[in-house]
Amino acid sequence: MKASHTLLALFLLYGTVSVSGRTVEETVEEWNRYRSECLLRMSTEPRAKGVFCSRMFDRYACWTDGQPNSTVKVPCPWYLPWYDQVRSGFVLRECGPDGQWATSNSSPTWRDHSQCTPDNGQQEAQEKQMTVLAYFRVMYTVGYCLSLASLSLALIILLFFSKLHCTRNYIHTNLFASFILRAVSILIRDALLSRNPPEFRDNRDISDVLSDQAVTGCRVAQVLMQYCVGANYYWLLVEGLYLHNLLVLMVFSENRYFCGYMFIGWGAPVLFVVPWIIVRYLFENTRCWEINQNPAYWWIIRTPILMAIMVNFFVFIRIIQILISKLKARQMRYTDYKFRLAKSTLTLIPLLGIHEVIFALLTQEHAEGVLHNVNLFFHLFFNSFQGLLVAILYCFVNKEVQAELKKAWQRWKLWMTDLYDLRNTSQVGANRARSSQGYHLSPYLPPAQEVNHLSSTHPPASHPYANHQEQLGNGKPRT
Repeated sequence: MKASHTLLALFLLYGTVSVSGRTVEETVEEWNRYRSECLLRMSTEPRAKGVFCSRMFDRYACWTDGQPNSTVKVPCPWYLPWYDQVRSGFVLRECGPDGQWATSNSSPTWRDHSQCTPDNGQQEAQEKQMTVLAYFRVMYTVGYCLSLASLSLALIILLFFSKLHCTRNYIHTNLFASFILRAVSILIRDALLSRNPPEFRDNRDISDVLSDQAVTGCRVAQVLMQYCVGANYYWLLVEGLYLHNLLVLMVFSENRYFCGYMFIGWGAPVLFVVPWIIVRYLFENTRCWEINQNPAYWWIIRTPILMAIMVNFFVFIRIIQILISKLKARQMRYTDYKFRLAKSTLTLIPLLGIHEVIFALLTQEHAEGVLHNVNLFFHLFFNSFQGLLVAILYCFVNKEVQAELKKAWQRWKLWMTDLYDLRNTSQVGANRARSSQGYHLSPYLPPAQEVNHLSSTHPPASHPYANHQEQLGNGKPRT
């Protein structure tokens, strides 16, 4: 793998992390400046006479003319993000006796750039961090896939059974839909960003390689992800507002407020995602918009989401206070009181997204090293598996849903039993028809007498219609 390929792969995996704090876009600009200066120097300097290795730019370093049978060395390129660590190093290249640069099987432009790589300790730390991030990605991908499957099934159940159609479940279905859209958008965004970094070809530079990516599609996926994440947070807020109004307001018309809930859940994210799109396009239109070089632009989205989280946190505290007062008023035993309070609290935490308060206070900017990885792990874990937990608590273990599923199961079993009986009855009728045809072959009775004989013959007692004929007789009621 070439050094430039390694550099791009490192940046694409980290996204916003580099050795010197520089982003990939800034490194590309520095590389273009280095290349332009190299090309200008090669065109202005006088050329040597005789046999020599010609000057060139090999996509990594700028080489001067080389004498045959010599080792040419040039300083490490200054566009490298870790240049401060290797500023005293050199890139080495062999010039053969025929005036041709030495090559190898793995690269047509062989060079020794070992002095221009970061020290082993820092490189090992980077590789270790890359491995950790790879494990984190597998973890939250599994979480979002499980959430996606469970939420889809829960959404189908709530929409299929008409007896489950009420304002509370309508809000649940919209919340499930927001979780589904969030999971799908994140998985699509990751798939677009994790494409294998392209190889640098001799006839293309790094800026052309980056521009060849599906930048427009990637940005659309990024925008949709931001909207879906915002909608998910605001539907969590709607759940909190609905529970609060249900417990506090004496006269509460659920249908009257439902349109307002729909606007908050699906409409409010548009109010801050659209301004963010405009600002990014005008002032920070770089790559896939996944790197936030200017924190001020990122706060356009982050501030409304933090406000929704904090409002839901205060709603959560208020609901817990109301539950405590109601449980105390019922004069129940202390053990029952603690159990029901704990159950209600633990049930409300995933529904309202209260765990987000911890991550809102401990941001990634304030965490470093192991603390950063711990914060990142719990943040990704809870966010990815939250949909699965919500689907379980508010659909699969819900008594109303279980009752409807049990009724549907009983109806299906009854339908299968009726179908089985119908098949048996049809089979008995077919057997009787075949038996009737067999009587015509009897050598003892003529056909006319055979018919009279059959009409006066009662079916056996084991026949399913025997009891009905005994009761009916010759049209007279049986006493």
